[in-house]
Parts: sequence; structure tokens; C-alpha cells
Amino acid sequence: MSQHHVLPTTVETVAWGYFDAARPPVLTINSGDTVSVDTIPAGDVRDTPPDGSRIRADHRLLLDEAPRGPGPHPVNGPVFVQGAAPGDVLQIDILDIKPNQDWGFCSILPLLGTLPDEFTEYETIIIDVDAAAGKALLPWGTALPLEPFFGILAVAPPPAWGRQTTVVPRAFGGNMDNKALCAGTTLYLPVFNEGALFSVGDGHGVQGDGEVCICALETGLTGTFRLTVRKDLSLSGPFAESPTHLISIGIDEDLDDAAKHAVREMVRELCGRTNLSRNQAYMLCSLSGDLKVTQLVDVHKGVHMMLPKAAYTTAS
Repeated sequence: MSQHHVLPTTVETVAWGYFDAARPPVLTINSGDTVSVDTIPAGDVRDTPPDGSRIRADHRLLLDEAPRGPGPHPVNGPVFVQGAAPGDVLQIDILDIKPNQDWGFCSILPLLGTLPDEFTEYETIIIDVDAAAGKALLPWGTALPLEPFFGILAVAPPPAWGRQTTVVPRAFGGNMDNKALCAGTTLYLPVFNEGALFSVGDGHGVQGDGEVCICALETGLTGTFRLTVRKDLSLSGPFAESPTHLISIGIDEDLDDAAKHAVREMVRELCGRTNLSRNQAYMLCSLSGDLKVTQLVDVHKGVHMMLPKAAYTTAS
């Protein structure tokens, strides 16, 4: 029978800015268990409300005391999943995501973003988060519907890679910034270490595909996940699905190569799920698959393809 666990935000449970296979797990669970993880936003003191009154006590403690790695993201974990071994796949069912604070921020930062040479008047805005109304209230008077998701979902990298920054997404997942990975979707990640060593963070209240200025609505989120070891699957990188779509994920320094990766992975998945030939799967991707620019700003760029499951399951 599965158990439910809670992972809070403390100096001990957060790795600020890095993934490392050598980091000891902060929680051990069985395959199929669920875990609710409380997270705080990326960024530093300069990215918080000026008077400090809206900052949670645990967030303030981390700002004051947590050791920092090379990235700006505090990530909670890792979670050791019993039975996971290198070569397996970790299935991450994203069951629920909710804001856990009433503010977030968005920034233009030096030398970052899609147009770093054009936007040099650097600025941070504080955005009110109204979770009850499901809205983000922007300082200039408009509101956007909240669409919360975690920018970072990861297993630990291969041990030979050493400590990795949270900035750059790779085969282990990480800073994918993929808004399609919302509540109700399932992410699959290849396992490189015993226990998989799952981590999560970088809460986003809403983001456009591309994340062009470097920031989404950076805010604190609490997510609930079911973590299941899959020994019947094999992957070289992230793949996801929703109840209605397959979601292939391409990651590369070059945007064209990221797109090729996403298409290649969708063809592979279609061939594995259907009797389609590789040629037929490729043509179906052209007919029904939507390529989207996930993000342009994390060194390794992202492209994902969303293909409706009805495109290969509906009877002719």
C-alpha cells in the first residue's frame, strides 16, 4: 500500500543551485508512494518585496543561511526511490500544483534573456499572486490567469558528470522550463543512480513558451507527485504525456538541433506505441504534431512537440 510523504523547505532539504549524485538523499520512499514538496522561488534577496514583510520565515532562513551553488534555483531533494537503478526510468505523475505564497517576481537581468543587448535598463517587478482567484496581478493593472508548473524536475546526473548547475537542462531533466508539465501530466526521466534521486524547484506561476526575458512569474509552489520505478521502459532523456497528448522534449545548445531531437523522440515513441512504420510516424508528426519553443534562455535551448493521442488512436 502506497504511503504519502511531505518534504518541507529547510536548509537541510534544499540544494541551492546544483544537482550532484553525491548529495545524500533527504527522504527515502517506496516506488508508487506520493510526496508533497514545498518549494520557494528562485532568486535572491533583491528579488523579494522591499519591506520583507511578505517573505515566509523558511524562505528568509534559506536566504540568510543556505550554502549556494552555481545556479540561482533552490531545489528540494533529492528523494531516494527504493528499487530504482541505473538504466531504469522514473515515472513522475504530477498530481497537484498550488501557489504557497501571495507574490512572485519577474526580472530583466544583465547579459541574459533573448535580447540582452537591447534591454539594458535592468528591472525587477513584484507580482501579486491571488491563488483563490487564480490570477497574477501585474503592476501596470492587468491580470493573467495562473498556470502553475515547476521549471525544474530532475533526477541526479550521472556520477561521472560531477556537480551540475541548475541553470542548464540535460538528459537528467533539470531546468526545462516546460509549461506543458502542469498538474495532470506525467514526466519520464532516465535513471542514472541508485534511488533515482529526484529533485524539484523553480516554481512558475505563469510563463509563455520561450521565457524570453529569462524569468517567468517566479513564485513558491507546493507540488504533489507520485514517483514510480519503471523497469519496463528505457529512455536517453526526458519524455512526457498528458491525458490528451504525447510530449517529446528536445534539449540542445542549438535550437535547430533541439527541434530535431524533439521530432526524433516523437517518432521513436510513436513507433513504440503503435504499428506505424518509422516513415508513417514521421509523416504523422508533420500532420498532427505541434513544435513549440520551450525556452531560449537556459544555455541549452528547449523545443517540445505536442501530438494529440487521438491522432493515432482514433479509428478511421
